[in-house]
Amino acid sequence: MSEAAWTTDDIGDLTGRTAVVTGPTLGGLGFHTALELARHGARVVLAGRTPDKLAAAAEAITAEVPGAPLDSLVVDLSDLTSVRAAATTAAALGPIHLLVNNAGIMATPFRRTADGLESQMATNHFGPFLLTGLLLDQLVASGDGRVVTLSSQMHRVARSAPLGDPRARRRYSRWGVYGQTKLANLLFTFELDRRLRRAGLPVLALAAHPGLAGTHLVVNGQMRGIEQRGAAIIDAAVKAVSQSAEAGAWPTLMAATADLPGGTYVGPTGPGQGRGRPGIVGSTPLARDEMAQRRLWETSEETVGLTWP
Repeated sequence: MSEAAWTTDDIGDLTGRTAVVTGPTLGGLGFHTALELARHGARVVLAGRTPDKLAAAAEAITAEVPGAPLDSLVVDLSDLTSVRAAATTAAALGPIHLLVNNAGIMATPFRRTADGLESQMATNHFGPFLLTGLLLDQLVASGDGRVVTLSSQMHRVARSAPLGDPRARRRYSRWGVYGQTKLANLLFTFELDRRLRRAGLPVLALAAHPGLAGTHLVVNGQMRGIEQRGAAIIDAAVKAVSQSAEAGAWPTLMAATADLPGGTYVGPTGPGQGRGRPGIVGSTPLARDEMAQRRLWETSEETVGLTWP
């Protein structure tokens, strides 16, 4: 199988494997990731903020995959207390074979969380960092664990890594900060994989990006507050030049199931990595900066109050 030729038919039988997918809102990237994992036999744990939305996603998956083994886990990744509570609940799941850090927010207005963190960085990086650390023992217990974290081509707009005090006040650019969160996803992935190998733990860390996928993130972020008709027009325009959310989930699914080494980054292989079949892709030199990776890790440990692995 060549990398570019990967399809969901290559996923194979996942019976007996447990996968936790964050951000599985109906119709989004996480939903299609969860649906395909369930279609191939995995026990899928839908992890998100709202019980009603988790129930809607579970209902839609069951309609496609009758009898799919599904669980729900309520977690607000922007709230470190909620993440800790969710990890305590997740202990009952037993070994976890796959954690997909898919949930995220994009270009939202400035807001500080209950922990004093900017909301995009809290939701897209610090929450997933803490959740992954708290679930590590269960990933190790599977004997063949994998962590896949969703980044974006927007990591390329980041001019610097987010290495300063995350609670300090500074000028806020919603798109600039979003780009830094997506850079943080890659810095985290590469440093995590190196630390896992150094510790001799049976867990791999990989990253993926969806290209330009037709989800509602852009409208919900940059266009929040405009009147409904305008939002609908913009949403339709985004979808016209992008691939479907289903196709946007393919890189995540390849990273989650293909025979790939840790530290691999997967994305669409079409023009500009905007769409197309998934394969191994490159990242910016800043994302591969080992000093930045290490410094972000140390800052993250201090911020969330967890030293690991």
